[in-house]
Amino acid sequence: MNLHLDIAFSHLRSRRRQTIVSLLGVVLGVAFFLAVSSLMRGSERDLIERLVDTAPHITVYDEYRNPRPQPARMLYPGGAVAIRGVKPRAERRGIRQYRQKLQTIDALRGTQSAPVLAAQAIFSFAGRDEAVTLSGIVPERMKGVSTIADDIVDGSLDAIDVNPSGIIIGRALAKKLSLAMGDTVSVVSPAGNVRAMKIVGLFATGNARYDESQTFAQLTRVQALMNQPSVANLIVVRMDDAFSAREAAAFIERATGYKSVSWQEASKDLLDALTIRNVIMYTVVGAILLVACFGIYNVISTVVLEKTRDIAILKSMGFHARDIRLIFVIEGAVIGIGGSLLGMAMGSVMMRAVENVEIKPPGSTEAINLPIYWGWDQFALAASFAILSAVIAAYLPARKGGRVDPVDILRGAA
Repeated sequence: MNLHLDIAFSHLRSRRRQTIVSLLGVVLGVAFFLAVSSLMRGSERDLIERLVDTAPHITVYDEYRNPRPQPARMLYPGGAVAIRGVKPRAERRGIRQYRQKLQTIDALRGTQSAPVLAAQAIFSFAGRDEAVTLSGIVPERMKGVSTIADDIVDGSLDAIDVNPSGIIIGRALAKKLSLAMGDTVSVVSPAGNVRAMKIVGLFATGNARYDESQTFAQLTRVQALMNQPSVANLIVVRMDDAFSAREAAAFIERATGYKSVSWQEASKDLLDALTIRNVIMYTVVGAILLVACFGIYNVISTVVLEKTRDIAILKSMGFHARDIRLIFVIEGAVIGIGGSLLGMAMGSVMMRAVENVEIKPPGSTEAINLPIYWGWDQFALAASFAILSAVIAAYLPARKGGRVDPVDILRGAA
């Protein structure tokens, strides 16, 4: 084996310039592979983490996935006469007996739930009116299913329990209406009820639209304001294992009868788009490495042509065709391994540089760093793909070298 290595290295040294160019091709291919894939995968993981961390894992709505059949249609299911223009029975919106539903959900291992009454309201202060979403919550339960308590920048989530007339608003909304902690605002419900509420907390999530439109108050206070006593129209659920939300949502829907939507179902279009983006990304960065492998193919092919006489001599000395192929495959592997190691080092530098770039996305109030994925698996994938491609690129001309007939070559030389 040492002899095979010595011959392989002597071939590479004999064409030093072409070897260096091929090596640089692999280095740049691996480096760009890592830079692009780490940015793509980092942004994907960051987006999923935001979906998982900021939104409920499961949301139970006060509606049914399939509308209930009307009694008139149930009376004559296969009748010859079609009944048209049947007006659905008016039903009171809200999740019936939501407290019992909470107990059913909490019985599942690794789940926490919280009731919410979300409704539209008019926020009025100093002659200015602003449409907002007013969510009635139970602070103690909400802490277990939402990160809103961590986003409070002034006051606390528990303040709405201490002051039943308290309300928590986004810092962006407070700035828009020139509000401050302790100010009193008028809140008008769609039912026409007007309540004076005191600002006891400010939050900032970084999402400008959410911070300008979302407000929180105590659940019983919102129920009274909306003339909906003992009613919740949402149940939000958080799980220890976010990726089991789809199965848990199906169970909750069967147990409660109400439409239960997991974060995967709610974000299906987005997750499908991420999958397509990954396919495109790996195709592009893979093509970069394949182009680099053409350089390896060119170098090994040239060596085979130039070393035909040497190959004939080796065969006449007892080398088999497999030994000749092994020599040239070793040459490709050396370029692939060396290029992968240098490429991973260069890629790490590029990844660190990209990680320090700050951007301010549309709708965000704060600048953020570009997310980079540093998982070992992508380094292994880049190196494996580069080495495998280099070996395959070297094997093709190596086969040709293994088929050289020493008698013909030496006879021609004579």
